[in-house]
Amino acid sequence: MDESDPLDERLPYQTRPLVFPNGNSVEEFIIPDEDKEIVLAQLYPFSPIPKLTDTLYDMHAEKTFLVKDFRVTWEHGMNYLVSPYYPENGGTVIDWVDEAWGSGADSEEDDELQEFNEAEELDDLDELHKLDNEDDDELSF
Repeated sequence: MDESDPLDERLPYQTRPLVFPNGNSVEEFIIPDEDKEIVLAQLYPFSPIPKLTDTLYDMHAEKTFLVKDFRVTWEHGMNYLVSPYYPENGGTVIDWVDEAWGSGADSEEDDELQEFNEAEELDDLDELHKLDNEDDDELSF
């Protein structure tokens, strides 16, 4: 059984420089399309592993991307699974979430919280109206 960690074992692909806006660079692996699913399965640290056709949201870039567009860099003696926006925003795999999270789509909890807040606002308005009416009564001649 192989005891090596896939993060520490350099991938067997050619690399090219991936240059950051500040002029620094790292090595980016040139992964053929036919190997992308295998590489994703090796390096993706969570379960379930997304499909290459899935759309995810990069929290740092605040943008969505197709999983098939991921990149892998070699830095500090490790493989880094990163979003296509990595050079601009530094979004690694831990910054990827379901696209619904990034779209602002309401969940059931969000709906309940919104209803609660609206009810609280109505209660506050009722209280304000009562106070307003009390002030009017005091000002009556």
